[in-house]
Amino acid sequence: MYKQLIREQRYAIFLGLKEGKPQKEIAQQIGVSPSTISRELKRNSNKQGKYSYALADEMAHE
Repeated sequence: MYKQLIREQRYAIFLGLKEGKPQKEIAQQIGVSPSTISRELKRNSNKQGKYSYALADEMAHE
């Protein structure tokens, strides 16, 4: 069953990327599969490839 990421998980993704951690490591830290991280980044990164956890969370609540 699919569960949406919560705001704290999105923020953890943002911080992990900022620290240069690989997606697999970020996924392990927040308890999701690496493919979840990959999909989240594809859906919620801007044209420059920067991930915005705040925008992602806002869009998830709409």
